[in-house]
Amino acid sequence: MPVSADDRPWLDGDASFEQRASALVARMTLEEKAAQMQNDAPAIERLGVPAYDWWNEGLHGVARAGGATVFPQAIGMAATFDVPLLGQVATAISDEARAKHHRFVAEGKHGRYQGLTYWSPNINIFRDPRWGRGQETYGEDPWLTARLGVAFVQGLQGDDPVYRKLDATAKHFAVHSGPEADRHHFDVAPSRRDLYDTYLPAFETLVKEAHVASVMGAYNRVYGESASASRFLLQDTLRTQWGFMGYVVSDCWAVVDIWKNHRIVATPEEAAALAVGNGTQLDCGNTYAQSIPVAVHKGLLSEQAVDAAVTQLFTTRMRLGMFDPAEKVRWQRIPYTANQSPGHDALARKVAQESIVLLKNDGLLPLPRTLKRIAVVGPTADDTMALLGNYYGTPAAPVTILQGIREAVPQAEVVHARGADLVQGRSDPAATPLIEPRYLRPAAGSSERGLRGEYFANRDLAGTPALVRVDPQIAFRWDRGSPTDTLRARGEVGPRQSLPDDNFSIRWSGQLVPPRSGTYRLEAAANDGVRVYLDGKPVIDRWKESDRLQAESVELQLQGQRAYDLRLEYFEGERDAGVRLAWEMPGALPPLEEAVQAARDANVVVFVGGLTGDVEGEEMQVDYPGFAGGDRTDIRLPATQQQLLEAMQATGTPVVAVLTTGSALGVDWAKAHLPALLVAWYPGQRGGNAVADVLFGDVNPAGRLPITFYKADQLMPAFEDYAMQGRTYRYFDGEPLYPFGHGLSYTTFQYDGLRLDRTRVGAAGTLQASVRVRNSGERAGDEVVQLYVRGQQDGTGRSLKDLRGVQRITLRPGEERELQFTLHPGADLRRYDEAGQRYVVDPGHYELQVGASSSDIRQRAAFEVTPE
Repeated sequence: MPVSADDRPWLDGDASFEQRASALVARMTLEEKAAQMQNDAPAIERLGVPAYDWWNEGLHGVARAGGATVFPQAIGMAATFDVPLLGQVATAISDEARAKHHRFVAEGKHGRYQGLTYWSPNINIFRDPRWGRGQETYGEDPWLTARLGVAFVQGLQGDDPVYRKLDATAKHFAVHSGPEADRHHFDVAPSRRDLYDTYLPAFETLVKEAHVASVMGAYNRVYGESASASRFLLQDTLRTQWGFMGYVVSDCWAVVDIWKNHRIVATPEEAAALAVGNGTQLDCGNTYAQSIPVAVHKGLLSEQAVDAAVTQLFTTRMRLGMFDPAEKVRWQRIPYTANQSPGHDALARKVAQESIVLLKNDGLLPLPRTLKRIAVVGPTADDTMALLGNYYGTPAAPVTILQGIREAVPQAEVVHARGADLVQGRSDPAATPLIEPRYLRPAAGSSERGLRGEYFANRDLAGTPALVRVDPQIAFRWDRGSPTDTLRARGEVGPRQSLPDDNFSIRWSGQLVPPRSGTYRLEAAANDGVRVYLDGKPVIDRWKESDRLQAESVELQLQGQRAYDLRLEYFEGERDAGVRLAWEMPGALPPLEEAVQAARDANVVVFVGGLTGDVEGEEMQVDYPGFAGGDRTDIRLPATQQQLLEAMQATGTPVVAVLTTGSALGVDWAKAHLPALLVAWYPGQRGGNAVADVLFGDVNPAGRLPITFYKADQLMPAFEDYAMQGRTYRYFDGEPLYPFGHGLSYTTFQYDGLRLDRTRVGAAGTLQASVRVRNSGERAGDEVVQLYVRGQQDGTGRSLKDLRGVQRITLRPGEERELQFTLHPGADLRRYDEAGQRYVVDPGHYELQVGASSSDIRQRAAFEVTPE
């Protein structure tokens, strides 16, 4: 029987969110409550409760929900060492998330990636460069991770005292950083010192200082307990010690792992009871919905515990304003035009500029704009995936590094040669050159260039198209399928036109005019189905779903300047989507020879290579030499690219290498032989412009490495070993290739006058430090001033040094600024005492270090911590 409008106390705006949620839950059946504890919570129509999916991603932009601004990957944002900038990025992301959510709701959509509860940021410690998901983190330092994480969470959650803007989620709690292939099985038991000094501090800070709304458990076990059902982690630590008041969500299908892979219990209902009983309110998966009622009936779990969990979940939905009139929630006034706005696009470029790390420069950079011919060589130079990393949205107009260079120096001849595959043995759909617009026309006699595209709101090319337009090239990659948001942002889809998120199709038609006669290799790549017809005859036919972009090709004898009727048909099933039309023309040189020729004829070579999210990432199903399941087994540049890089250097033309990557690369050879080397990370939608800005001196680089770059032959501890000894700048006592915090500039900075306000301080006191920094060069630039503390190396296993302060400042030539830092010994000098099972601050002598990296220390001062 439906409940009358007068009998819905959960809509009473005068009651607290907790009271309203409790009143709502009291009306639910056990089965309804259990269903609300899974990520895709169904509607309860009799109570007026809409469906809601808790699963949303916003790592570096709203992800998997169509068009959105794509900022640099998290590791690139960390390289800015700019804490306030992270807050600006998160504010932009939450603006877009709110705007998109309200549009989705208005259209009656309540599915995955359309909500307000975001499973970001990833604040795991990037302890080992082989981890494929390290790109999602803020690097290897717990203090920097915490500071950046706080800014990000605050930007997502907003500053309204009543309604949260979004829910942020600190993940993956805890002790989680690979190997990806083993994450559903392994048990990690770090020393308590490593646990409390490295793996937990960022989580603690986000809980206590940022008041993060949610925490996500990890897949693995910790001390024998599933991290997503751990009494030690979720009860003793998170709630009892830290006072966490939010909700916990399992990693996706981690509750299944409890019984199926970890075999902690024997049945799904026992796993559900264990997870709920130990504090995981929300299951990303479907175990709870099916098994909680069984667990309650068997006496494994009380219905009161279920009520408490569901009440907490509805409290957070109400705090997000989902059950209140729009006029009461200030965040509902964010217009849809916030999504992919010009301001956000400019911010994406700024963040990318700040993230670029200049590793080496022997005077080659910045490049003069008077160059006549530039060879841009390498497999990631013109690859959109090299901009995106993982967990990304669909950028409206991504700018590859090749495109950015061409836009920066339109007067120069910029020749592109891919030169090599990304990795050996990978059939890369991006390797074949696209068919350029000049060889395509939408109809006979047309002056336009490109093909006529008909977009259908079904996968069968049936009925009237929702959109008809001319596309200059067929080169699309849509995250989670739908081009809807991208087309709306361009004003191409009107109120009566719509495309679904999945299950749509497109027909492109027109004429193909080859420039010369010969054998062409025509290639169509798609995720999912694709068919190509030439003069009405099928030449490519792969009309089936696929889980990734797959290429099909055919060799054809074509006559030059003859117009061939061309038709390409494509359908998208579910999730990620993409399609491209490419060819190899007759007479083309082998890739390496083409690159060598381009380099010999150029004034400078810009090599662009490294990695992409296609080879490093989360639990991937493809393996290549040097890669396994998304992780890396070799930190060197892939052999295909190393051969290409050496061939470029052998031509005698100066070479600058630009590395796209989400992790450290052992580029020893490049350091020894090339005059200039920089890291662009996965730089987001405006990454190509940002790289060009740095190359040609419009921007003075100041990014810093948030991870240690090790030498290629460095013997690393076993990947499976979670002990910190020998890892990261805090415990590695060898010589790195490039140290944590490293990054050069086109100008120089001098440090002097380090002063402490006292030389003796108690653990409960504060220590003030000041230092003068002057731009001693001839260009304006940013300097990232870093403060470290080094304690006594007394055999207790303490770290070698710890970052405890960062300030990124801009100085004109000759300008000087005095910077202030405050040290709180009780927090900044604490270490975990395993014998006493508590944090302690050791009395004794310490050294405060200020410099431009963890190894480039410019000023030092000693102080003493006195016994309390």
